[in-house]
Amino acid sequence: MASCGYLTAGRFCWRPNLDDNRDVSILLLQAARKQGPLLHNRVVIGLAALDGRDSVDYHTNVPLTRQRNMRVASVRAAMEELVKLFKKTKSRFYWFDFTIRGQRYRGSTGETKATRATKVASMKLAQTVEYGELFPTKPTSLAEFSERFLGWLNEARLEEKTRKYYRNGCRLLRLTPIFSARMTEITTEQADKLTFSGSAANVNCALRTLRRMLHKAEEWKLIARAPKIKLMKEHGRNVRLDADAEEKLVQASMRCKWRPRTKELFRNIVALMRDTGMRNERELFRMRIENLDWKNQTIFVPDSKTPEGRRLVPMSRRVFEILKKCCGTRTEGWVFLSKRSASGHLRSICNLFRQARNEAGLPTALVLYCARHDYGTRVLMRTGNLAAVMKTMGHRDVKTAMHYQHPELEIVRAALDYGAPTNAIETRV
Repeated sequence: MASCGYLTAGRFCWRPNLDDNRDVSILLLQAARKQGPLLHNRVVIGLAALDGRDSVDYHTNVPLTRQRNMRVASVRAAMEELVKLFKKTKSRFYWFDFTIRGQRYRGSTGETKATRATKVASMKLAQTVEYGELFPTKPTSLAEFSERFLGWLNEARLEEKTRKYYRNGCRLLRLTPIFSARMTEITTEQADKLTFSGSAANVNCALRTLRRMLHKAEEWKLIARAPKIKLMKEHGRNVRLDADAEEKLVQASMRCKWRPRTKELFRNIVALMRDTGMRNERELFRMRIENLDWKNQTIFVPDSKTPEGRRLVPMSRRVFEILKKCCGTRTEGWVFLSKRSASGHLRSICNLFRQARNEAGLPTALVLYCARHDYGTRVLMRTGNLAAVMKTMGHRDVKTAMHYQHPELEIVRAALDYGAPTNAIETRV
């Protein structure tokens, strides 16, 4: 059988017409394609020239118009750019040397013949291009990687709410067997078998954290590829914090053993949430006096979740009176001051809301954010202007705005009964 390759002055070529070397040629083409179109075309041209054909079909079609002698020189130069084979003075094996993405890889092929050494070198090159790592270290467990992930979480430019979300996800993952598994052993099937307590949103918190950790491990070259993590289907909120729920919460807060100042703060926050539709932690709690326009009775939101969140929110009479009382004679600073908070302003009233909700006997699905849903529903019902609702709530598209609409069935029933006869239907005897 004819020789399938040769090595001369550090240059080597393959004969793709041989069956045992076809896979090597394909790997070489895949590696060259990822390095760039110019180098890939040169490899294709040279392989076709060595095979004695005018075209080659390894998942590509490149017109070949160069002369035969130029083709052989082209593939030799391309091979030299991809990988080099050489022998050390005190070693009987051939060694490979190539650079991928700015990182140099060098090692022994373990072969003494040039033909077999070129095959090994091409496999090493394809493995590096495909998986990004040639000499992997000992696999890291998810528990060990979580320490590095949490350290990156504290230093990265992320929102505080995002950090809190991923920390909670790490807490949930710590209670599962997958937390002690090696990261290279984590698969999609294992992630699908994970079980967590709570709602679908709680499960997705852990799954999103696991997905982010795996992608960071891939970025840091600790694993070759991150497996796909499938999330659970979440259902939107179907509860509104309407006037009836507000009245029950206020009455329940009066029965709680809180200070009078705490009870007043709770009543004000619930009322402001219902009449402004602002996001509680990101917008309402960070409200500053400088952003209140008393003359035009508007609230400017300088920072929000989306670019459309920078907006003006109109004040109702109740909102105007509450804010005037909270600000008093102050002309700057936070509206809702807090001495316990490091930021200086109110951060959360989740515990207070939970106590009042349990005291009132309301469903656990009712949270303070449900007041934003009530705002969107009421304003659209009374104005019929969806554009105005989207503008005041900071929504970008109609699909997002419709998630905050919870029309009552009484409106549909009234429309069906409109114009219907009031007397009873006579039946024939």
